Amino acid sequence: MSNMRFHIRFPEEKIKEPVIYQIGREYQVVTNVRRADVRETTGWMDLELTGETAEIERAVEGLRKKGVVVDPIELNVVE
Repeated sequence: MSNMRFHIRFPEEKIKEPVIYQIGREYQVVTNVRRADVRETTGWMDLELTGETAEIERAVEGLRKKGVVVDPIELNVVE
């Protein structure tokens, strides 16, 4: 099992959609929100995904297809 962390930015039209819930249901990953700031028109989140590396990669691609911006967090800054 791998743990990977990502910084996710939501465009305004995606703020009210349950994107993180959907990813947890569609892929074999466990989602863990480490930090977030979601407002009416903007939102970002530091998200940890746990699972097999290939499945995490599929989940990240799924997030991108849903229209959110996904960047890896390279340093362990979300402790």
